[in-house]
Amino acid sequence: MSTIKLTSKRQATLPRELCRELNLESGDSVIVEKRVVDGVAVWCLIPPQKKGFACFGALRKAVQGKRHDLQAIRRSIAKGWAEEAGV
Repeated sequence: MSTIKLTSKRQATLPRELCRELNLESGDSVIVEKRVVDGVAVWCLIPPQKKGFACFGALRKAVQGKRHDLQAIRRSIAKGWAEEAGV
């Protein structure tokens, strides 16, 4: 069991083991969610859903909420070709 101490600015340093287990890196945001387990309020740390790559700049809005796996990319290309061919 680890203890986390807060600074005067309410900042905390997470234990190395926790960061490794949650796959957290410097600059990541963590969702903190209150849940009730067996009648006891607990706070859960939810790590970010990391993708294979990060989009930035003008692309960020265009790709939000879309899948980026190879199958989804191939479907998107096929759809574009079909639209171009007038099918």
